[in-house]
Amino acid sequence: MPTRLPAPPLLLLLLLLLAAALLAHGRVIPGAGVPGAGATVLRLPSEAAPPAGEGGGCEMTYGFLPCTGTALGNLFLVLAYGFLMFKAATYLSAGSELLLEILGPGVVGGLFLPILGALPDAMLILVSGLSGTKEVAQSQVLIGMGLLAGSTVMLLTLLWGSCVVVGKCDLLENSTTTDCQDTKGFSLFGSGVSTDVQTSYAARIMAISIFPFIIVQIPKIFKLHSGHRLTVLLGLIVAALLVLAYCLYQVFQPWIQRRRLEYARLKHVMSGLLRHAQMHVFGRLLDEDGTPNVPVIEKLFHKIDLDNDGKLERGELQAFIIGIKFEDVDLDSSLAVDQIMADFDRSQNHTIEKREFVDGILRWLEEAKHSVATSGAYSKKFLQDFHTRTREEHNLLLDKDDEDGEAIENPTWTCFKAISLLLLGTAMAAAFADPLVDAVHNFSNATSIPSFFISFIAMPLATNSSEAVSAIIFASRKKQRTLSLTFSEVYGAVTMNNTLCLAVFLALVYARDLTWDFSAEVLIIFLVCTIMGLFTSFRTNFPLWTCFVAYLLYPLSLIIVYVLDFKFGWS
Repeated sequence: MPTRLPAPPLLLLLLLLLAAALLAHGRVIPGAGVPGAGATVLRLPSEAAPPAGEGGGCEMTYGFLPCTGTALGNLFLVLAYGFLMFKAATYLSAGSELLLEILGPGVVGGLFLPILGALPDAMLILVSGLSGTKEVAQSQVLIGMGLLAGSTVMLLTLLWGSCVVVGKCDLLENSTTTDCQDTKGFSLFGSGVSTDVQTSYAARIMAISIFPFIIVQIPKIFKLHSGHRLTVLLGLIVAALLVLAYCLYQVFQPWIQRRRLEYARLKHVMSGLLRHAQMHVFGRLLDEDGTPNVPVIEKLFHKIDLDNDGKLERGELQAFIIGIKFEDVDLDSSLAVDQIMADFDRSQNHTIEKREFVDGILRWLEEAKHSVATSGAYSKKFLQDFHTRTREEHNLLLDKDDEDGEAIENPTWTCFKAISLLLLGTAMAAAFADPLVDAVHNFSNATSIPSFFISFIAMPLATNSSEAVSAIIFASRKKQRTLSLTFSEVYGAVTMNNTLCLAVFLALVYARDLTWDFSAEVLIIFLVCTIMGLFTSFRTNFPLWTCFVAYLLYPLSLIIVYVLDFKFGWS
């Protein structure tokens, strides 16, 4: 979805960075190259301490960005640069989807969007070992591996399990779920989620994507003393070919995009109804602080309830939707009624009662607030922005052959905005990836916490937050179709991590002749992808207890790396 540029928060953050530069300039990392210093810093054996008097262990990135040797200072910088990387990922996503509106979903959606979605992670991995001497690169590249492993593990454990929890519905005797019916609470076997069979295909593709990791580990598995660079090169080639194959699969089998179109239609019905209510019902749906105005929502219910029987039937809804006149998008009113009934009618009695209607509008308003960034007050323009955004999302997902005269409004401006967002996102990712890696490395030195664990836990939050929020919102619809889309996107993101991001990492290792010494890290990626891949490839129903399997894999991954690297000396 297109995203407005929130200039004030970015400007404020840049001013804070400038203040940090003035406060932190020239600080010395305790014990770093200072004779007689009381504190010592944990450094990797291959990393040389900077000489005293030459920056004292604090080197400003690009010569002007802030640096510090204190733990709190570097924590601030990690959070600040992490936020900027999060915004870069948001702008790339918004720009790439806008570009679909111009070029169509086939090639762009299949080739362009998956690569752009993985660009922030790939950029961070690249800069983690690109600069400095070979010895410094060897030590900092652990941050790139931490991000690679952390993103994959977080998506398949914490996010996957959370989607099961928020999307759970009642399980029937045949192990299928009933959409929108959640009466069994947190029953481990009585509630859960269901997906369609195509989602299991996406899980199988994800499982296949771990093959390059196995190739690179061949010398370690068979304890060979040679052939390390050859296997790195071979793994790089296989990973690149898998990226190409996956993108071509998206081009020629765009079923995920068709699902997005179906959900986009529902969202456009949502936005049109909300905008109409805001303009024609007495009072505002949201107060200035964003609090829903329930009495106004009830007035809207009574306006639609033509026979005043306290419930809405299909005919009343269809008459109201026809009256809205979705002139900008040709929507089938019968299909729109079906979508509203399915979304609001939680009692499954084929009518919508007042409580169901109010709850449904409250959910829609909450989703609108998550979708549109506001500068504070929730005015009429807020819902207009949401309506404009959903219209664009609907249009950009339509195949050009099916649009039949649905022309793009002002294609020149749309193209300019898309390119601007892509350039801004790419520039921010390129500019702030290196400072973020430096801040993580310095925070590791200042706290004696290995940089791998910091990047494993913290950095995926910066690059995957928008995808995580979107997935949870989709899952909360408690529908098999939207849950299928949610899990398909999770598996697709992991596939790109295991192929494109790994290809970038292997290219870095090969080009700089670095040592491949990441057996523990590869092991946890292999275990998590294999367990979750096999678990999700051959079943479509997941009871609530399965979320605990996913959740437990996250701390287990950290424990495995710690034990193997620091107790058995694998690294």
